[in-house]
Amino acid sequence: MAAIADNRKARFNYTLEEEYECGVVLEGWEVKAVRAGQVQLTDGYVVIKDGELFMIGCRINPLREASTHVHPEADRTKKLLMHKEEIRRLIGKVEQKGYTLVPLNLHYKGGRVKADIALAKGKDLHDKRDTEKKRDWEREKGRLMRHKVSSKPRG
Repeated sequence: MAAIADNRKARFNYTLEEEYECGVVLEGWEVKAVRAGQVQLTDGYVVIKDGELFMIGCRINPLREASTHVHPEADRTKKLLMHKEEIRRLIGKVEQKGYTLVPLNLHYKGGRVKADIALAKGKDLHDKRDTEKKRDWEREKGRLMRHKVSSKPRG
């Protein structure tokens, strides 16, 4: 699984419950831009409309070499492909209080672009602070361990 783009903010801003993989409907110019790494997921979210999934806010910047007869739209809404049964299950959970769908990453699978999405619940401010404290502590712990190993007397 070769990662194209990650939404690192999603894990910080949300508590992730369940993860799903789905296909992404892209236009030709978008596929070329994705291969060139011109993707941004940080402001993206997923909505369910008429029993179908759509990713909004995923930005794919067009390449300068894009064809002249195509008018690329960077913030175009992209349709996501999943089995109807899975979508029905998601609809039931999203309608519960506080749940939303967020894109986690885009990756290749079998030559096709796939998206991982997650059923998520928004974190409170204090939860975000706890996440930051844990991350800072892990970083400091790693720094201390490296310092301890390097400061041992050689004998």
